[in-house]
Amino acid sequence: MQQPQIRTDWSRAEIAALFDLPFNDLLWQAQQVHRARFDANAVQRSTLLSIKTGGCAENCGYCSQSAAFETGLKATKLSGLEDVVEAAKAARDGGSTRFCMGAAWRSPKERDMAPLLEMVREVKALGLETCMTLGMLTPDQAGRFADAGLDYYNHNLDSSPEYYGQVVTTRTYGDRLDTLEHVREAGISVCCGGIVGMGEAREDRIGFLHALATLPAHPESVPINQLVPVAGTPLGDMLRGTPMGEIDEIEFVRTVAVARILMPGSMVRLSAGRESMSASTQALCFLAGANSMFTGDKLLTTGNAGANADAALFERLGLTDMVLEATE
Repeated sequence: MQQPQIRTDWSRAEIAALFDLPFNDLLWQAQQVHRARFDANAVQRSTLLSIKTGGCAENCGYCSQSAAFETGLKATKLSGLEDVVEAAKAARDGGSTRFCMGAAWRSPKERDMAPLLEMVREVKALGLETCMTLGMLTPDQAGRFADAGLDYYNHNLDSSPEYYGQVVTTRTYGDRLDTLEHVREAGISVCCGGIVGMGEAREDRIGFLHALATLPAHPESVPINQLVPVAGTPLGDMLRGTPMGEIDEIEFVRTVAVARILMPGSMVRLSAGRESMSASTQALCFLAGANSMFTGDKLLTTGNAGANADAALFERLGLTDMVLEATE
């Protein structure tokens, strides 16, 4: 199969038609797209570390770190450089090739920029890809991170434009798009995805993927998160105890497959929610074109499958670690 054309002009009707395909046909198409650009059995392992937890001024309805909700999470100060570097070394030694650092902020303050930039430089010196997620960025901040060598910046759209107001009201969809533009213009690769299983309809999953696939350039990484309901958050209290939230396993796999078809050159990452997925569901996600995952025992504040479980899954499925091209 020839490499599929990169398109940024997808219509919602076209995306809906993909969702409506018979499951086997959808996975077959996604597999062809995946194999045209990637080793079908190679998966990148990434590690996510919370470098500043809790106390966030945003009111994202899924997030345990919002100061607006009583979740029992204690706010912390920004981690020290030595602790971050130690965690990055452990991640590298455990097989991760990308190290992502997340802080619970609306946006970083000027007093935080110097230590953040130093974290980027020191983690990158370990031979890891660097990624940060710190909330909104100004053009100047994005440029300074680019100068420090930051490889990726994560800033998710969360859901469709129509459903977004059911998730968060303290930051607009336009705010998120502005930050993505600042990051892209600075020359940093974009990591942007969202969360499914928040009570949204398929129409919203279509709208969410449409928003990603019609950006001026596709995100280099597309994390697909399954909501982890956290007690004390609005969405967590609404959906807690519901298996796989408000989306079943087959619909989740469909979402991954459609993302792969729409964005052929992107890394599609299994992110939050894997700890509640069976090995079979995860295997279907890899079959559908996912080729990246977060490993370790924790993602920011929520649980994850764990390195031992991931190693066992790789062995059962015959998966190998993705070998990345050397970067300067």
